[in-house]
Amino acid sequence: MTLLHDCLIGLPSCDADARDAITARAAEILRPSGALAWLDETAAWIGGWHGTDRPVIERPAGVIFAADHGVAQADVSAYPSDVTASMLQAYSKGQATINAFARAAGADLVAVDVGVGHPTGDIRTESAMSPERFDSVVQIAIDTIDALDCDLLILGEMGIGNTTVAAAIAASLAGGETASWVGRGTGVDDAGLARKRKAVQQTQRRIVGITDPIEILREVGGAELAALAAATMAARNRSIPVVLDGYITAASVLPLVMVEPTAIDHCIVGHCSAEPGHRKLLERLGKRPLLDLDMRLGEGSGAMAAVPLIRMACAGITEVPTFGEFFA
Repeated sequence: MTLLHDCLIGLPSCDADARDAITARAAEILRPSGALAWLDETAAWIGGWHGTDRPVIERPAGVIFAADHGVAQADVSAYPSDVTASMLQAYSKGQATINAFARAAGADLVAVDVGVGHPTGDIRTESAMSPERFDSVVQIAIDTIDALDCDLLILGEMGIGNTTVAAAIAASLAGGETASWVGRGTGVDDAGLARKRKAVQQTQRRIVGITDPIEILREVGGAELAALAAATMAARNRSIPVVLDGYITAASVLPLVMVEPTAIDHCIVGHCSAEPGHRKLLERLGKRPLLDLDMRLGEGSGAMAAVPLIRMACAGITEVPTFGEFFA
């Protein structure tokens, strides 16, 4: 039993009364019934987890977890592994795309090193993390979320090679043809794509017989993926709604859902990325993305781009009168 297993026990539920009150109000708002149905559902989702029928986003915060991967030595990425460290420095200096997006969205942003310069094991031939390292990463993520004062959490990641790792998790847990889970990531050529597929196939053969989804995350996931899963559950235990980013974050939470089907009820998906496996994975998770812009950057950018839309959804409920209020 790992620390992440413990995080899945005794999960709080949303405030159904607050959620239902927002849904009822949405039906009476000064606009055609159902005209903004999906946005109204989003506002109800926020209100349910905030425990209020007057939902508002005032303190959004983004967290990026960064780490290196042993499987990157198989040339599965278009970029060298040292790019991860460079990007972590860019986040710290406020110079990356996600920093600009966070400023535009009015969100705080923190980048957390969970393994830059300390790559995981090469998942083709060995476990990604020992049980001790896995629990250590999970604890770092929990502590990070517990230290935040936020009412909406945006999750992202950085790690050269992590689309290979995400594909390995998806293929191992969701099944189907391996090739369908493996995309070009940040832009590998045909030879690189073939190497990625081979790496995932080798990984799958190595872990045959392992059935615990959390154990599969430890065996084939990167440190930042384990951190994403743990951060998601830390937010759930504080009833903080979460916006998930792309393929990597979706793969990170898949093991949680396979252990506890309601584990990500507090999560919404910011966007569907250009990575082909992401759309398939969202269907498996039963999640519909708010945006679909063919983005493939990672680092929480697609999730952060959805924050203004979520704010608008709440404003459309709280700042617009009902027909009864308007004509009173």
